[in-house]
Amino acid sequence: MPETKPQTLRHIPVMLPEVLSALQPEKGGIFIDGTFGAGGYSRAILQSIGAQVVAIDRDPSAILAGQTLLAESGGRLRLVEGTFGSMRQIAAELGIEKVQGVVLDIGVSSMQIDEAERGFSFMREGPLDMRMAQDGPSAKDYVNTLPADDLARIIFILGEEPRSRAIAKAIVKARGEAAILTTLDLVKAIEQATGPQRAQDRTHPATRSFQALRIYVNAELDELGEALSAAEELLEEGGRLVVVTFHSLEDRIVKRFFTARGGNVPLASRHAPVVTTQAKGSFHLPQKGHVEASDVERLDNPRARSAKLRFGIRTSAPAFKMDFKSIAVPRLERH
Repeated sequence: MPETKPQTLRHIPVMLPEVLSALQPEKGGIFIDGTFGAGGYSRAILQSIGAQVVAIDRDPSAILAGQTLLAESGGRLRLVEGTFGSMRQIAAELGIEKVQGVVLDIGVSSMQIDEAERGFSFMREGPLDMRMAQDGPSAKDYVNTLPADDLARIIFILGEEPRSRAIAKAIVKARGEAAILTTLDLVKAIEQATGPQRAQDRTHPATRSFQALRIYVNAELDELGEALSAAEELLEEGGRLVVVTFHSLEDRIVKRFFTARGGNVPLASRHAPVVTTQAKGSFHLPQKGHVEASDVERLDNPRARSAKLRFGIRTSAPAFKMDFKSIAVPRLERH
């Protein structure tokens, strides 16, 4: 009998009411949806009178699936294949100097996880890929070639996995016996170091390693830093930047970005460690801390359980100079 594919869950845009409340597209203007995915945020923004959307996604499958919404938009949607870190260049090519809002949903989409052939999920057998843009080196390439020390650093820094060295050694040992070609091949190698999932474990032992490899393959943290800086430059005074994250690493970067740019920020350097001046913040932060999904949504949509929303409103101050260290973006050597 032919194997049947698991049924794909309907895509639900995470924290949509909270995102729209923070973004306020009902005022019209141009908005950038830097992570188009299945188009949930873009569709909702387009329902506001006069609002236009520039939607960006690096996944050609998402661009193809978005053609229906593009046709329905009456010319108010522009759909661009690219990375959200390149939104400044994309806007310039479209003749756009300033926008009224930017929204980013950080991380892998539910559709990508549901497609076993994309190789994102440790729960489904598929080729070990993980490439959002479907080009360039894949997770299989890195897993089968990187030295154990490099693998350990990636898994420890990007996955925050305390057993990273043991996992890296297990991967190198496994690939010495046979190439690691599929997601379940990698899971088996990881379990040689961690053991299989136990009943009391809240997360699968491969979760952090898969997260780390996905982030590394797609240079996600570099892209996030570039996107935050680009949004700061593109937003007009009063424009809004809304970011939804799902992992502590991404949320930490967004938090540091807004903290560094919100309110009066001390300026210092290694030559003058004593603060001598103040810089006006480039963002006003109306919401202290982050916003989480409602209890009802957390029950209905598992992806919303770890979601955190942070947003800021652009002031008239000039954009800060981009500094990856200041917002805690780990910089790993690219292979």
